[in-house]
This record gives sequence, C-alpha cells and structure tokens, in this order.
Amino acid sequence: MRAALWLMGLFAAAVALALFAGDNDGTVTIFWPPHRVDVSINLALLLLAGLFVLLHLALRALAVVFELPRQARRWRAQQRERATHALLLDAFTQFSAGRFLRARKAAEGALAREQALDVAGDAPPHALALRTLAHMTVAESAHALQDQATRDAHFNHALKAAASRGAAAELREGVLLRATRWSLHDHDPAGALARLDELPTGANRRTAALRLKLKAARQSGRIAEAMDTARLLAKHRAFAPEAARSLVRGLAAELIGRAHDAGQLQTVWDSLDAAERAMPELALRAAQRLQTLGGDAATVREWLKPVWDDMLALPGSFDDAHRVRLARVLEAGMAATGEPSDPQWLGRLEAAAQANPRDATLQYLAGMACLHRGLWGRAQMLLTQAARQLDDEGLRRQAWRALAELAEQRGDTDAAVEAWKRAAMG
Repeated sequence: MRAALWLMGLFAAAVALALFAGDNDGTVTIFWPPHRVDVSINLALLLLAGLFVLLHLALRALAVVFELPRQARRWRAQQRERATHALLLDAFTQFSAGRFLRARKAAEGALAREQALDVAGDAPPHALALRTLAHMTVAESAHALQDQATRDAHFNHALKAAASRGAAAELREGVLLRATRWSLHDHDPAGALARLDELPTGANRRTAALRLKLKAARQSGRIAEAMDTARLLAKHRAFAPEAARSLVRGLAAELIGRAHDAGQLQTVWDSLDAAERAMPELALRAAQRLQTLGGDAATVREWLKPVWDDMLALPGSFDDAHRVRLARVLEAGMAATGEPSDPQWLGRLEAAAQANPRDATLQYLAGMACLHRGLWGRAQMLLTQAARQLDDEGLRRQAWRALAELAEQRGDTDAAVEAWKRAAMG
C-alpha cells in the first residue's frame, strides 16, 4: 500500500512539473556589467535547487568535521565504560568460582576506572549502581577472606553511594541485607537485627528479610520474636507446609521449655494459636512441663483434651510413641478423689476403652483412672486385660505394680507375688 501511494505521488509530481515547466516561457536576466546573461526560468530553478543541495551538503560535512573530536571523546568513554563493565563481570565470575583475591582485584580495578570516568565528566547514568556493586563485591570478597577492616570500609562506601540522591532504593536495601548476612556469619545477631531495623517498612517484611530476621532472633535467643517471624514466613509460603509446621513446632517447644513457672507457661500457651495447641508434641510437652512446675492437674487435662479427641477420631494419625506419652501424662495428672474434673475424665476413659476393647493403652488408662477413684474391681479387670497386651515396657511394668498393690489390699499374697514378679521382669 505504501509503495502504491509513493508511485501515485511520483506520477502526480511528474504531471505537475510537466504542466508547469512545459509551457513556461519566462526568462531570468542576470546583469553583471558589462555582461548580461539570459537563462530560462526552468534552468534558473534547477540551478537554485542544485546550489541549495550543494550548500546543505557542505554544511553537513563541516558539522561532521567539527563533531569528530566529540565523537572521539565519546568513543574513548565508551571503551572505558566497557572495560569497567568487563572488570565488574570478571569480579562476579571470580567470586562465584571462589577466587576471592582475584575477585577483589577485579572489583577494585572497576572502581578505579569508574572513578576516572567520573573525574573526566563521562560518568554513565548508572554510575551509582556500578560503584555500589563494585564496592559490595570487594566487601564480599574481603568477608570471605576474613578481612573485616576492608569489608567494613567498602561497605560504608557502598552504603554512602546507595544513599546518594538519584540512586534506586533497592540498592540501599540490598547493601543492608548483605550486611545482615555478614553479621549472622560473625555470630552477631544484635548487629543483624540493627541492620534490619534500618530497612524501610515494606522491605523488612519481604521473605528474604524475614528469613534473616528469623535466624538473628534464634541466634539471640529471642524465641517469641522468632515464632512471630516463622508464622509470617509460613503465611508467605516461604517454606513447604511440613517444614513450616516443624519449624513452628520446634520454636514453640523451646518457648515451653524456657518457662520457669506455671504462670509463665500459661502465658506461652495462650500465645499459641489453635492449630499449634492441637499439635500432639506441643500439647504433651506443655502438659509435662506444667506437671513439673507443679501446675494445676485440671489445666493439664484441659490442654490435653484436643489431643485426646483427635486421637480417638483419627487413631491412625497417632503413632505408638505419642499414645504412650499421652497415657503417661494423663496418668501422672490423675488427682485424688473429689476433684470436679475426675468424674468427667473417668467417663471419657471408660467410654474410649469400651469403644476400643483391643487398644491396650486405653484399657490401661481406664484402669488407672478407676484405681485413683477407688473402683477396685473395675480397675483390676481393666489392668489385667491391659497388662497382657501392652507393648510399652514402662506401662506394662506400671500395670503389674498396680495389680500387685490391689492384690495386697485384698490380702491375696500369691497374686501379689506373681504381679510383683511380672513387674520386675517388665
């Protein structure tokens, strides 16, 4: 289409020129005393057009001649800039290959060339980014070589360049994040957290910053802060679901283990969300810790109730170790007759034992509950069934001991001796 339009335009121009010049009888007379020159107007127009073209070409040639020094200067600046980029790329390559001395030398060369460009007034638009990256490469290499003085000096230069007017905000954030990693490598969590506090509000909630904050909080022993950070990372899907669950579980277990009294442990427990309280490992650890600290037995059972309900609803999701541990914690928390929560748990245990007659652990728990409530006959029957089926040596020994004590109360010496013998054998 464009070619057709050009062709039509050429035809129109040719027709107009033919109409204008074909019958043009005008004459142009040039007087140059004592001479006179007569030329047709068509020739005069052609001469003027030629003169214009010649003058234009002459001016262009003159401009090119005067432009040559500037073009030469620009070419030299481009060559120096390319050499600077080549040195910086070589520094990155050497650093990736673990050749830190060569990387530092190449980055220092890039810095020298960038400074020369700046002095000559030929600094590229991205000079601040180039300078910052070169300083950080030198600092990274020095950190790998355990040269902290050089590292800190170039870090300060990089931070100053990144904070300059016109520099991208991401430059400063990247410099601070790298400094945070150095502090963690040096086992200086306070310094790492201080660097993270220098980040803007949005930047310190990014996944990379949160990962560093988690490590710093764990190194400094600030487990509560580490827990909050781990929850944020799990929310951002920074870890696989199972890894996030394991991380939160480990931090919560450490918090529970650090509680020094029942009140502090209650505060820790209240800080956990519903999903975390339902984790068998955490609930059992918290209940055992509360028993160790002399806490209320009713509170222990209250914390264990969700775990108990989950075990009955989904028996396949609980392994034998958790079932045995739950049985031991519940047994240790069984109080004397008269506590209001005992009848409720006695009903729960008996109902669970009746619903699962082949579960020796439930039979054992129901038997021990009846024993604590003074229901001797029921306790003897349940414990006798459980003692023959229990796989855990500790629970089996405890069941035989309880049967031996019951036999002694009845005055059945032979049964007591047999039970004590079985308890000793495990």
